[in-house]
Amino acid sequence: QVQLVESGGGLVQPGDSLRLSCKVSGYSFNYLAMAWFRQPPGKEREFVATISWLGATEYTESVKGRFTISRDNGKDMAYLQMDSLKPEDTARYYCAGDPAHEIGGRNEHSYNYWGQGTQVTVSS
Repeated sequence: QVQLVESGGGLVQPGDSLRLSCKVSGYSFNYLAMAWFRQPPGKEREFVATISWLGATEYTESVKGRFTISRDNGKDMAYLQMDSLKPEDTARYYCAGDPAHEIGGRNEHSYNYWGQGTQVTVSS
């Protein structure tokens, strides 16, 4: 059974940083394209960033230059480093895995595997 478990969320102030982690088990992590999505309060889930098997990355425009997605294939872990956080980054953040493509896309339907999410709240 494939499991994705996120951690690292919390309540922070604007301008602060957080690093989210996603631990994958039950699948060969080297062959999972990984992504982070988020769901703000009262809104639909949206794409944040994705990273390919070999480390190629893609970001949604609103987080470029502030967020960094990465992976450690030796530890079966994906990360989302979030700097210069803004109140509009408040959301539940989910990691997702796509086993079918070297690089996942922006469409959540490409991802077969999902974690339960971790809450990030940015507020003064």
